[in-house]
Amino acid sequence: MALAAPLLRLRLLPLAAFVAVVSLTAAPRRAEAWGKQGHIIVCKIAEKYLSEKAAAAVEELLPESAGGELSTVCPWADEVRFHYYWSRPLHYANTPQVCNFKYSRDCHNSRHQQGMCVVGAINNYTDQLYSYGDSKSSYNLTESLMFLAHFVGDVHQPLHVGFEEDEGGNTIKVHWYRRKENLHHVWDNSIIETAMKDFYNRSLDTMVEALKMNLTDGWSEDISHWENCGNKKETCANDYAIESIHLSCNYAYKDVEQDITLGDDYFYSRYPIVEKRLAQAGIRLALILNRIFGEDKPDGNVIPLQVQ
Repeated sequence: MALAAPLLRLRLLPLAAFVAVVSLTAAPRRAEAWGKQGHIIVCKIAEKYLSEKAAAAVEELLPESAGGELSTVCPWADEVRFHYYWSRPLHYANTPQVCNFKYSRDCHNSRHQQGMCVVGAINNYTDQLYSYGDSKSSYNLTESLMFLAHFVGDVHQPLHVGFEEDEGGNTIKVHWYRRKENLHHVWDNSIIETAMKDFYNRSLDTMVEALKMNLTDGWSEDISHWENCGNKKETCANDYAIESIHLSCNYAYKDVEQDITLGDDYFYSRYPIVEKRLAQAGIRLALILNRIFGEDKPDGNVIPLQVQ
């Protein structure tokens, strides 16, 4: 219980104070999770499953430049990492070369400040957004929303809960077909880009529609399971991190070594994992936002979320 206190203090800070606490924090350079396309996909899926109250609140909080679309700003947290240097550790969590995630052991930055990882960030910005409608709130809820939407995507990219030794695959050099990359970039970008080229005529919208169809058909019976976890009051981000490290060990890292060439065998066996994680992230982001902003049912065109 003693380990929880620093996070509780952190979560109660307004954004400006949150920045001040960690503005001097050093963090290893990391690739961005899912890349721009992946984050847009996650948020386009989430938009479809928002309740009316949640959709209205999200639209009110979005910056004018977003044009009323959450997906437009979902890559934002990657774009400001070099301005908000303190936020870099919030995109991921590392484990000490083990295939399990423990919050008390793994959720910290390089200065060992507790709660400074993607799981702590999701919980922090969720708490901030619960002050929506409170005139006394000192939080920048627009930024809270954009951070939350991004970090829910991040925690579902398996290698954003990877091994500390290789920085989530960033130091593992590979060839993706003929192109030199690192393993982390393969999972951020290359698998999605290859799928878009081979299956969807390079169209992001076509890929999104295909994932939405899977959600109403092939995955429809899985959605209620995706929404549930042992903690009904929190975001379940801890569970999502546990899922990701298991997938990292069983798929991302499996049979990979330095300078290996990854081609069709790796792509066709790993792409189903990527598309399911994108879909899960979208469903779960909608669930979190529906809990925060109101739990009225979505319209009849979408599958009702089983909000707990």
